[in-house]
Amino acid sequence: MKQPIIYDVDKIRDGGSFTTRRVVAIQKGEPIFNMSSSFHKKETGPTHQIDMPDIPGPEKCMSDLEMRKQMIDKVPERFREFFTRERPIEIRNLPGEGMFEEPKKQPPYKHVWMKAVAKLPDDDICHQAILAYASDMGLLSTSLNPHRLSFAKGNVQSASLDHGMWFHRPFRADEWMLYSTDSPSASNARGFNRGSVYTRDGKLIASAVQEGLMRVVKG
Repeated sequence: MKQPIIYDVDKIRDGGSFTTRRVVAIQKGEPIFNMSSSFHKKETGPTHQIDMPDIPGPEKCMSDLEMRKQMIDKVPERFREFFTRERPIEIRNLPGEGMFEEPKKQPPYKHVWMKAVAKLPDDDICHQAILAYASDMGLLSTSLNPHRLSFAKGNVQSASLDHGMWFHRPFRADEWMLYSTDSPSASNARGFNRGSVYTRDGKLIASAVQEGLMRVVKG
């Protein structure tokens, strides 16, 4: 964490409407992250979207932090301060869908309310970066639902293998957003997951996809 990270940016393409860049993050001489980014100037055109699911609002959902505090007695004392520390993203799970709840076999769908805790500046790029960061939270666990696997139970080894993000409309990441996720397939110890992000009033603002490792740990 104390080692500097150097970002190498390659110009891939500059067109009339689109620009593409490749980014490689290097730490201690080794690449630790790579990303391809495409930028598009604003244009007018046909518009449609799928509807936001009809689910309870964030006021009726328990926050991830509240859930962590309720579980504090089950956490080794040396980890308790970190476990209950406030995160930069506030997450509220629907009842029965929390990461730390007893796993039960259920369909591969999840719905999470999220927003940045801090007030953010009026900068679209900043809000997109915050949402890109937050979109990794809980997406992979969607593919665990049908199999009674849980990070909290420690019966699965998991890691994100790749992650894609598309931004459709302007938004504020410091206001409530609904993250609706599903997992159409899991096979060969990998789960494929998709996410749709909506504003409180139902605008589809972003989409995400992720494939992740989901290797069962034998007890």
